[in-house]
Amino acid sequence: MPILPKCLSGFTVIPIAYPSSTHYIYARAHAKSKSKTKPNNVLPEGRTLFLVNVPPDATERELTLLFKHCGTIERVLFDFNSADALAEHASDSDEEMSEASVNEEPDTEARPRKKRKLQTSEPTPPEVIPLPSPSLRTLRKTGSCAHIIFLDSSSLAKALSSPTSPKPWPYSEEPRGLSHYAAKYDNERPPLDAVKAHADSFMDRFEFDLSKSKQEAKYRKGEAIMDEDGFTLVTRGGAYGQTLGGGVGVASKKFMLTGQTGSRRKKEKKKEKDVFYAFQKAEKQRKALLDLKKNFAADKERVEKLKESRRFKPY
Repeated sequence: MPILPKCLSGFTVIPIAYPSSTHYIYARAHAKSKSKTKPNNVLPEGRTLFLVNVPPDATERELTLLFKHCGTIERVLFDFNSADALAEHASDSDEEMSEASVNEEPDTEARPRKKRKLQTSEPTPPEVIPLPSPSLRTLRKTGSCAHIIFLDSSSLAKALSSPTSPKPWPYSEEPRGLSHYAAKYDNERPPLDAVKAHADSFMDRFEFDLSKSKQEAKYRKGEAIMDEDGFTLVTRGGAYGQTLGGGVGVASKKFMLTGQTGSRRKKEKKKEKDVFYAFQKAEKQRKALLDLKKNFAADKERVEKLKESRRFKPY
């Protein structure tokens, strides 16, 4: 077996022993960055160990166990990103400030007591049943880097000391290798009962949020519903498709199929014209005149009969 150098280009060579192979990790102390964009307070100088060629399936727990003999480890960061680290550092500081404010005793004597408003009990939203998701390790690209932050500087010095023999990689219960991909395959295909329960609970939550948004709507009748860009929304509603907020609307299905509106009465249809041409008009007038003469003669005969019936006949 060839003899490996203890130090290579400023990096300490740390051999890792696997059951059938040997992996090499290169470590050195973290140096402060000269650029102003990268935060230096997230990676404290003198306590941070920089690792290169970390195994792709390495986890935070495994690296913690690998360097546990050096001292207490505060944090492990994979593929350090300045933006993510700043956000995480800011969230940690906010949590510390909130805890400190909670621990402080409130000054009840100086401030007058305010009357508490009676809170009306609001309906609790239904919870969405999540799909079963067993914990699987995150696979990273080959040759990735990591930062290990120790609690004190003496632990960093122990971690940079050259090992006399290859260190065994810590054992973890999470599947790795082919078993990892088999577990991932089973995880992406959950049983139908779990999928049905997840879908039903999601639809219940969606309907609850939809009804709540309708109750909290601020538009009124006669006002157009506008989106963020200033466009009038096209929504369904009303007898002829006019929405409650006015503006453009889509006709209802009942109106599209039957043409019937809600409570409005239908207007009577206009009768078609019987007389359209000139000869039809003259024929109609001639017929009306004959009917008038015929009715006049009939009424005249009826009057004569009434007169004869009323005459006095003594003999």
